[in-house]
Amino acid sequence: MLQCGVDASAADRVLLQSSKPSVHMNVDCTALAAAVVSRQVPIVHLLLQAGVRTDIKVKLGAWSWDMATGEEYRVGAGLAEPYAITWCAVEYFEVSGAILRMLLQHLSPNTPHYGRTPLHHAILCGSVGAVKVLLNCGADVECPVKTAKKNEFCPIHMAARLGLSTLVQCLIDSGCDLNSKTDSGDTALMICAKYKREECLRVLAMAGADFGLVNVAGQSASSIAGSNRWSLAFQDVVFDVIRAMKIPRSSNMTVFSPLMFAAKAGDIEALKILIGWGGFNLDYQDENGFSAVMITALKGHVEAFRLLVYAGADVKLHNKSGQTAITLSELHQSHDLFEKVMLQFALEKGNRNAGGFHALHCAARRGDLDAVELLTSKGYDVNIPDGDGYTPLMLAAKEGHGSMCELLILRGAYCDIKSARGETALSLARKIVGGKNDAEHVILDDLARKLVLGGASVRKHTRGGKGTPHGKEIRMVGSKGVLRWGNSSRRNVMCRHAEVGPSAAFQKNRKKKGDADEPGVFRVVTTKNREVHFVCEGGFETAELWVRGIKLVTKEAVFGKPRETRW
Repeated sequence: MLQCGVDASAADRVLLQSSKPSVHMNVDCTALAAAVVSRQVPIVHLLLQAGVRTDIKVKLGAWSWDMATGEEYRVGAGLAEPYAITWCAVEYFEVSGAILRMLLQHLSPNTPHYGRTPLHHAILCGSVGAVKVLLNCGADVECPVKTAKKNEFCPIHMAARLGLSTLVQCLIDSGCDLNSKTDSGDTALMICAKYKREECLRVLAMAGADFGLVNVAGQSASSIAGSNRWSLAFQDVVFDVIRAMKIPRSSNMTVFSPLMFAAKAGDIEALKILIGWGGFNLDYQDENGFSAVMITALKGHVEAFRLLVYAGADVKLHNKSGQTAITLSELHQSHDLFEKVMLQFALEKGNRNAGGFHALHCAARRGDLDAVELLTSKGYDVNIPDGDGYTPLMLAAKEGHGSMCELLILRGAYCDIKSARGETALSLARKIVGGKNDAEHVILDDLARKLVLGGASVRKHTRGGKGTPHGKEIRMVGSKGVLRWGNSSRRNVMCRHAEVGPSAAFQKNRKKKGDADEPGVFRVVTTKNREVHFVCEGGFETAELWVRGIKLVTKEAVFGKPRETRW
């Protein structure tokens, strides 16, 4: 027909059919347009060789868009505005790409049509083949869509918005700017978060897109995902990328820190990879002064907390509110588990009083005898107070741990230390209501033993209370179990019995003196049945200690000291 002089560029009404996109309609078009829609590669080749016009417009498109905003609409095949033949070859793409390549030898891939190029149209049509052909033939991968309202976005933004992950990868492979921004400052990552495009987000993250950027509203990809109720999916993608040994890129750690992000979520595997990578400062603090280990404490992520502590994170750091990782962990219902981590760390590493955590105090309060034994063997001071002014012995007494009190006393703990509120180990032990109070008994035994072995000034009565009392220095000789107040044998006695208060005979003899019921009176009965009365300072309570101490030391001298418990 061409040899017979037929005008190859003439238009006529033709029935066109296509399955994708679906077309079955009579239209006015040229032979070239009909061949493109019918995907007839040899015919297109022949027509182009014959010099048919390629500057034609055809009304076969199924897509239209708002020139003001750039918003696209699918209107149906043949109902969109007329476009160039290359656009037709994009929308009715032939699988080998030969038709589009032949047309691009005659027409530029970057000629705009209502603010767009064939590359934008190929993305809108979701045609991977057309995108690859256009890029290989020189299409500008950064050419923006332009609208009447000055809205601009690039091919990468368009592909991300439409959720076309394969096309996103094609554009990346062609060297597009991963972090280019729209007129509102959105990057492709932000667009993925806005439109919940999981696979596109994954492709961009793996390619090294920057999570540390913000748009003109100050939003990041992460914050957009949060406000869009898409945090969990966003989080899953980020951690999948990390598990694939790709560290998410961030140019601004205050906007997005992979380490802080993993700490907030408590993802152990991701944290291990990030810590092992070694490119992060474990003690980096955000604008509020929070470090990664503080965040794990605040969120209750015990295992993540453990991982960071053992990796060397500083738990002594303070945030802008003056809180440390330790004080933050105390606010959480799992504070006991955090405490256990710190105690174990102290036992293994010997980290003393880290950030307000007092290992020995913690072990004492918990009743962990093995831990206290180990810590004291490493030189921990048993009498140093914690931040609240309590010694380890006070805390053990407060919890009623008798065996713990015994061990601490054996290791040199003092029972007479007072807190800022005037509390002692004994007063704290006495606050325990109900049940057997071993702690109180242990502390009383120690106080009594030290009192009688150290000695004190008392007043000694003579002749069963008939004589005048006089001052004496009395004490127990521990090794002999002897109560001494002088050098003669009569003043060095073994006690068969000791009791608080006066005997009946003593009361009768002192009644006329008016001091028969004087507080602080105690008496001993020697092995020779001699009864001796003493009056101590401190009243009834001190008298009780004297009696308790005399009995203890006498018993130990007679029967021997109880064998030391194997702690």
